[in-house]
This record gives sequence, structure tokens and C-alpha cells, in this order.
Amino acid sequence: MNTHKNARLTVHSRQVLVRRVIEQGLRPVDVAQAMAVSPRTVYKWLARYRNEGWTGLSDRSCRPHRCPHRTSAAQQARIRRLRRQRRIYSAITRQTGVPRATVARVLQRAGLNRLSALEPSPPVRRYEHDAPGDLLHLDIKKVNRFARPGHRVTGDRRGKSRGAGWDYLHMAIDDHSRVAHATIWPDETGASAVRALIAALRYYRRLGVQFKAVLTDNGACYQSRRFATACRRLGLQHKRTRPYRPRTNGKAERWIQTALHEWAYAHVYQNADERADYLPYWLHDYNWHRPHASLNHQPPISRLRLNVNNVVGLHT
Repeated sequence: MNTHKNARLTVHSRQVLVRRVIEQGLRPVDVAQAMAVSPRTVYKWLARYRNEGWTGLSDRSCRPHRCPHRTSAAQQARIRRLRRQRRIYSAITRQTGVPRATVARVLQRAGLNRLSALEPSPPVRRYEHDAPGDLLHLDIKKVNRFARPGHRVTGDRRGKSRGAGWDYLHMAIDDHSRVAHATIWPDETGASAVRALIAALRYYRRLGVQFKAVLTDNGACYQSRRFATACRRLGLQHKRTRPYRPRTNGKAERWIQTALHEWAYAHVYQNADERADYLPYWLHDYNWHRPHASLNHQPPISRLRLNVNNVVGLHT
């Protein structure tokens, strides 16, 4: 235990107190006056030493040895059982007669103080394909266009860019290497999704990566005939995530959040075009220089195992 800041005696000073009385023969009253404590305190530590020896002078909990009014184990089990039936605190108090504060402490110790704990989320199942090109994650993020810096920068909500519209960020990321690509298009139609896919495949082909399959959500553009025809002609197997299961496409979701935090909202851009112009430079830094936690803090490009000639030719 930690001795509080106003404590008069520590373990060492208690030993000095006992030695002065036992070995030096001083009166407890004189020892108390010399050590700025009461005689009662001196007698307490002397009794502790005579009963328990030097170990009795150590700090220990002030919790009582017995508590007659403590909530019984059966009552605590009943509280937990009612909670698992989704009873709220006031209902448990009414049925058991236990004060609300006690109910809260029992449920907190059991980890049932929140109703969400009654239905825990399924364990996260992480997966990764064996080689670059096995699977390409695709997703779209809509970001607002603007003609001037917004209230996040200026603090003035009156200077809005009304009618500026939206930019649609079509994003791609390789499942194995985490090498990412993104392009901005004016909409999220099937035609734009196909153009974004072709642009991404060309980028990865320059790195020596050819894909076998793509994974998308169930957006309208990815369910369109145009996108299905493009995948068939490109020789890509099209996989879709289960509805309301964003964790299946988790690499793309995490890639989107990183892009928003480190590119879209990380700098003060004068307009949306300036933000778009900076995107290729930030993508280069993300793929070639930024350490990635899931890759042992190495950049994603390190997983492609490029030779020296490729690195010199591509790292521009």
C-alpha cells in the first residue's frame, strides 16, 4: 500500500518508535512527543509489534475483518440473475429490496453494469490473404466540396460553401500488402466505379501486382450491370460483404478513416481542388514511407518485395 502524503509514521519510523521503547527504555509519552504523535499511537504500534513482530508494523488494508451487513452471496446471485433478464436498476431494487447503490456495485464487479455487456460482440476474426493480388478491397467515401475554409478552421459558421456539392472518393486497398489507391470522381454511379477500378488496377500493375478478386459492399454502383460486366471482362471474381457486416471489409473501412484523419481534415485547404491536388502526394507517403502497425511498423510497399530497379523506377 502507498502511504498517504500526510502520514506521520512510515514503516521505518515505526521501527524506530518500537526500538526507542523496547531497546532504549524510553517512556511511550516521551517517544510520542519526540515523534509528533499521540501516546495512543505509540501504544498501538507497541501492541502490534508484541503480537505480530516486525511484520506487524507494515501497512495493511483498513477493511474490517467482518461485515454483518454485507450483501449475501445468494442476494448477489439474484441481482445478477435479474440483470441477465434485462432488468434495470430500479426494477432490481424493487424486487430485491437492496439499495440502488449496492445493486450498482454488485453489477459493476460482475461486469454487468451496462446492458450491452449482456450481448457481447462476437470475437473479431482477422484474416489476411497469402500474396499481393489475391483480393482488392473497394469502398467509396463521400466528402463535401468547399470553396473556402469552413468553420472548423475559421470558427465562423456563416461562411458556408452552399451548393458546392460532393466529392466521391473511390478507395482501394490490397488485402495482403495494404498498398492503397484512391481517386476522386463526381458521383458514385456504376460508370464511376468502373473507371475507379480500372485506374486502381493500372496503378497496381505498375507495381507488378495483378488481382484475382475484388471485395465490395452492397452499394448500388457495385450491384450494377456495368460493374459486373467490367469484372467479368477483367477476369475478376466479385465478392460482396454480408449486409450490416462492415467488419468483413474492415481493411477498407480502416483505410477510409486514416485518409480522413491524415489527408482530408489534417491540413487547412483553401478549397476542395487544393485538397484533391494533395491526394497523390499523401498516397505516395502512405504507401512508401508511413509505418503500418499491422506490418510490424513497415510501410505497405515493403510487402511487395520489389527489386532495386523497380524501386528506383517507381519511387518518384
